[in-house]
Amino acid sequence: MFFSRLRKDIAAAKKNDPAARNKFEIWLTYSGVHALSWHRFANRLYKMHLKLFARMASQFAKFLTGIEIHPAAKIAPGVFIDHGAGVVIGETAEVEEGVVIYQGVTLGGTGKESGKRHPTIRKNVTISSGAKVLGGFTVGEGARIGAGAVVLKEVPPFATVVGVPGRVVRVNGARPEPDLIPEKEDPVVKELCALRERIYELEERLEKIAARGAETEREENRDENL
Repeated sequence: MFFSRLRKDIAAAKKNDPAARNKFEIWLTYSGVHALSWHRFANRLYKMHLKLFARMASQFAKFLTGIEIHPAAKIAPGVFIDHGAGVVIGETAEVEEGVVIYQGVTLGGTGKESGKRHPTIRKNVTISSGAKVLGGFTVGEGARIGAGAVVLKEVPPFATVVGVPGRVVRVNGARPEPDLIPEKEDPVVKELCALRERIYELEERLEKIAARGAETEREENRDENL
C-alpha cells in the first residue's frame, strides 16, 4: 500500500515537473514527495489514536521539508507539491488525486470554528504560488487558482480564480455567468467609488461655502462705501 502510493506520488511529480529527469532522482531529492510520505506515516499514527506521535512526525517532516501537513488531513496518492516551501495543509483539508500545489500555498480555515473548516480540493486542481484557500468549501475539479489569490468561497469545476478576494474570471475558458462569480462586486473598487463620491460631495460644499463667503465680503464692502 505504502509503495503503491509512493509510486503514484513520484509519477505525479514526473508528469507535472519538466525539470524532473527520472523517478530515482525524484525519490531522492523532491521535498514534496518526502513530505507526502511522512504524512502517510503520521496519518497512520493518527488513525491509531497515537496523536502525539503523529504530531511529532508531522513537525519533524516540516523541519526536513518546510511543508506542514496536519496528520488528520486526507491526501490521495498522486498529488504533487512542487518546491513546497511554506505549504500549509490544515486538519480537515481533503486533497484528491492529480492536484498540483506550489510553494507558499495555504489550505486553511478562517477562524476557530469546529467541524469541517478546511477546503476540499477536487481532482486535477492547480493551486499556484502563494494562494490561500480558506474555509470548509469545495474547489471543483480541474479548477485553477492564480498566484497570490485569496479564495473564500466555493469554486466551480474548471474555473480560473484570481485576485483578493478570489473571483472567477473564466469557466472552461469562457467568461462565466454572473451567478457563478463568488464576488460579484470587488469590495476594494466599491470602496474607492464611495470615497470618490464623498470627495465630489465635499468639493461641492466647499464651493458653496466659498461662494457665500465671497458674497458676504462684497456686501460688507458695499456697506462700507455707503
